[in-house]
Amino acid sequence: MQDMNPIEYFFAHTDTLGAILFCLLFLMSLISWFAILSKAFLFWRIGRWAREFRAEFRPQHVPQIPGRVAGNPFSRLALASFQVHGELERAPEGHGEDLLLRCMSRIVGEEGARLDNGQTLLASIAAVAPFIGLFGTVWGVHNALAAIGAEGAASLELIAGPVGEALIMTALGLAVAIPAVLAYNVFSRSSQVLLAQLDALAHDLYHFLLTGRVLPDKVREF
Repeated sequence: MQDMNPIEYFFAHTDTLGAILFCLLFLMSLISWFAILSKAFLFWRIGRWAREFRAEFRPQHVPQIPGRVAGNPFSRLALASFQVHGELERAPEGHGEDLLLRCMSRIVGEEGARLDNGQTLLASIAAVAPFIGLFGTVWGVHNALAAIGAEGAASLELIAGPVGEALIMTALGLAVAIPAVLAYNVFSRSSQVLLAQLDALAHDLYHFLLTGRVLPDKVREF
């Protein structure tokens, strides 16, 4: 017993339900970390595109829209806006601006949904994991007390092992939940920043497409 690590000791002494809860938390941890790493790469890539786009984009040079790669929300917004603007002359009078605004709003909304993809999963794991760990701990303590009752004695050695085994579930639940909570908060903030940048780009493009003039740098939002 002394040569066992806590995980081996846990599986050597737990029952079927305890093993199922442990495996469930371990699976939730894998899913959580996969979502965290995937979204971290997505936000890093879009952040790099935003910096490059801000440095290179000149609305008066339509063919030279930078970052024309799949998934770049900034180049997608710019391209779609210029394409819709080309249709404005054929739109009924007074409806061209509405068409352009709807196009921009749709793209910003779609990109916002893409940035938020996976956030619900992280929030759910962060909320549920501690309770699964707590349930596993309660179940382990119940089994320990049942074993003590069957033995008819309550020595420290008899209590310490099963209770320590049960507390592993609480620790595992917290270990799963804490990274998910932190990642959810970081990604929510990053999503807000990127959406604000998209909104600012849409504002600048709308002004340029309607007036033909570029806002001065001190007034531009993007």
